[in-house]
Amino acid sequence: MKKIATLVLVIAHLPVLAQTESFDLATYTVLKGWKKQSQSQAIQFAKENTVNGAYCMITLFKSIDASENSKTNFDESWQSLVKQTLGVGSPPEMQQVTQENGWEIQNGYAPFEKDGNKGIALLVTSTGFTKAVNILILTNTNEYEAAVTQFLESVYLKKPVGKKATANKPAELVPAKPETTSPGAFTFAITNFDDGWTSSVQEGWVQVIKGAIKVLVHYPNKKADAYNSVLKEEDYNAWNTLVSPRYSHMTNFEWKTIQSYESITFVQADAVENASGKTVHIVLFKKHYSNGNGRYLEFITDNKAAYENEFGAYHNTEFDWDKPANMQFRNKFAVAASDLIGKWSTSDYASISYYYVNTGGLAGTSTTSTANEFTFTAGNNYQSQHSGASGMAGNMKFSNQVYKGKSTVTNWVITLNNRFEGATENYNCHFEAIKGGRFLLMTDRLGTTYALIKSK
Repeated sequence: MKKIATLVLVIAHLPVLAQTESFDLATYTVLKGWKKQSQSQAIQFAKENTVNGAYCMITLFKSIDASENSKTNFDESWQSLVKQTLGVGSPPEMQQVTQENGWEIQNGYAPFEKDGNKGIALLVTSTGFTKAVNILILTNTNEYEAAVTQFLESVYLKKPVGKKATANKPAELVPAKPETTSPGAFTFAITNFDDGWTSSVQEGWVQVIKGAIKVLVHYPNKKADAYNSVLKEEDYNAWNTLVSPRYSHMTNFEWKTIQSYESITFVQADAVENASGKTVHIVLFKKHYSNGNGRYLEFITDNKAAYENEFGAYHNTEFDWDKPANMQFRNKFAVAASDLIGKWSTSDYASISYYYVNTGGLAGTSTTSTANEFTFTAGNNYQSQHSGASGMAGNMKFSNQVYKGKSTVTNWVITLNNRFEGATENYNCHFEAIKGGRFLLMTDRLGTTYALIKSK
């Protein structure tokens, strides 16, 4: 009994996949096996052992307008919820005051006896933002101590929208704005697309926004991108690495991945965004392109309907995912001549082994290797070297071509003169941001794309 009486409210993070519900300003863990009764002003959870008469009731009340003094609010709530209702005459034994997320928490307890029932009344009053939220626990046993502790530790109180806001009033839809960015050594850190989307370079991702919709194009991440032959485990690893550390109190979690030639990762949930305290809908999406260039995309909207209105509802086919999948290509930034100074290179390698059908012995190995290097120097000078080797092992053929000349850069196009047979060639170009740097992508008139990384 004493242990129950001395419980205090601690706002804690829930496990990633914990099942929770919301009422008014509060989000809490569902108590399985408890009887729930809902009313407009409160919800109640009850549990009873009919064998020994043990019982416990937890009542979460709707927030009320209150003063800024937490002790005054507790005293008034004790008077109305405990003293007048249960006839408790003795003053409550108060516990240590705690604070969490802008709320100051007072709690106290006292024994009660009414209509032959004896027990302990524990009142927890949270004050903040001119509101007070009360939780009243009545029990006559330690039998349900673990469940009560679980419930109290799971309670999360969000900030009301505006000083007089209630949970029934939706938050004002404010168009998202690019977060402050630091372009670092590169000229362009923001791209405004013609269709209303805006991309900006951030520390761990590219943020793409339009109105109140936010999409995070995550950079390659060794831990999140680790291969797992079990796709579900691979998706959960990515979720727990990229998403869950920035949220709490998740509900409505769903894993709906489609495994195919180019698999689709689709994981969604509702959660409280730690940075803003706002409840949002999250979708973690990735199209696993056969060339390995897929990126994890995190969609953040006010609710599930807002996501589906923009990108469409989930469908159990491997086709028609272009709209969400193409958001990864919003990681696209213009190129300035000063950004190119230095050496940019890429390489590729492939091999095929052949075996005799009759003996199973190795018949030989065919390999292909290419390397491309572009060096840009002051004065708009450039040099490129293109090397290759191909053929059966022991009988390889090699090639090497070097070009030198002048370069001209106009945001999305690099023009190089003195190319093959002295011709001038235009390359469509852009930067793709990665953590700590950029990829330079150059595509020639034949559609060949060089994905180049700067040498350090």
